[in-house]
Amino acid sequence: MISAGRRKTAVEIAVTSVDGVRAARAAGATRVELCAALEVGGVTPSQGLVDAVLDEVGGVDAADGWQGVHVLVRPRPGGFGYSLEERYLLQREVETVLEAGADGIVVGALTPHGEPDVDLVRELADAAAAYEATVTFHRAIDLSADPVAAVRALGGVVDRVLTSGGAQTAAAGSATIAEMVAVGGPDVLAGGGVTIDAIATLAALGVEGVHLSAKRRVVTTDRVALGVADDGGHWVTDPAVIAAAVAATTSA
Repeated sequence: MISAGRRKTAVEIAVTSVDGVRAARAAGATRVELCAALEVGGVTPSQGLVDAVLDEVGGVDAADGWQGVHVLVRPRPGGFGYSLEERYLLQREVETVLEAGADGIVVGALTPHGEPDVDLVRELADAAAAYEATVTFHRAIDLSADPVAAVRALGGVVDRVLTSGGAQTAAAGSATIAEMVAVGGPDVLAGGGVTIDAIATLAALGVEGVHLSAKRRVVTTDRVALGVADDGGHWVTDPAVIAAAVAATTSA
């Protein structure tokens, strides 16, 4: 039971399909981050997928704590410094997913000095505000020169930051995550290699929530490879992992 004055730790699930978001909603997740290509850290999903997922579970439902569908907007893998053309693409993609009805956007960008590109992020956040959508600064913060300073810089610009504390996993970066929480700026969402066993420890840091993909690999054998990286497999969302994560936050 959650004591008075203490908020429940949110569970955010990264999903790449309608089935995934349906499973997350049914298992009691707080919200989903919709993306494509999780194997490279995620990029902007197709408009068709965005529309299908929003048709399925879009819309905040305060009655049961559902915070809806938050869409990752990242034009490419490989770093978070963007050219003028890519900045324009970010803005266009943000507008597109907001017009489709996204409940939140997940964005991030860094300057050449490894600091949050606050000017760009503020432009994207202003667009989201016009649609009453929330803004998460994603794990670009873990590649910043100083994640704690980055949280301070993003105060008043975004609603939350997704971070592993600059470490390979959120559990390994727990000391830095605690410092980020202590800043008292945007909410801190712990993500990056989050396991069920680590959730109670992360929740105790005072994070707003935990983020995980809850995925498992499905591989088709006895087939012709269509490229050098093609093993015939793809990732699917595992409802049992989501349920265990929700249970772990409840017991925490």
